[in-house]
Amino acid sequence: MINFFFYKKLFYTAALFTGCCFVCSCENDVKVIDDMTKKVVMREEAVNVESMLSQEGKLKAILKAPLMLRVFADTIYAEFPKSLHCDFYNESTQIETWLDSKYGKYFETLGKVYLRDSVIVITTKGDTLKSPDLWWDQNKKMFYTDKYATYHSPGKQVSGTIGLEATQDLTSIIFKQPIGTIQVSESGFPQ
Repeated sequence: MINFFFYKKLFYTAALFTGCCFVCSCENDVKVIDDMTKKVVMREEAVNVESMLSQEGKLKAILKAPLMLRVFADTIYAEFPKSLHCDFYNESTQIETWLDSKYGKYFETLGKVYLRDSVIVITTKGDTLKSPDLWWDQNKKMFYTDKYATYHSPGKQVSGTIGLEATQDLTSIIFKQPIGTIQVSESGFPQ
């Protein structure tokens, strides 16, 4: 019976001593833990960029920008924080449209470009599309936005108060809640 109480007392003493060691020795600095567990986002930087976009071996666009930041995050993207200029080409590799914007963000996996701040799209015919915010879908060759946009061409000035969808060459434009003026011929149809 004496041995049982002795071993029980020894067990509790050892458990108390071990517990004290765990409590006193475990100290975690929050900053160290955050540094060990935070995601690392890699980034590449390029200056005076000129990039050619092609599909099926045909030139589709040439993009020029003073600064490009390529970010490897959950979604890989290229950011153009200072400005960008893009020339779009038709099937016979002639420039059909060009685009200027003060900011752009290209999502590689989605094939889409987000443009904002003074976005202007101009065709070789002089048709002009302006918007503070515009998306370009590279695969569908479409521009779209949910923001205010204006379209100017000879004899036409149309605005969309809540957005538009347009082909890359601006031959087809669908405005959401359009307002504006269009010259009409004597037959009553728009020119």
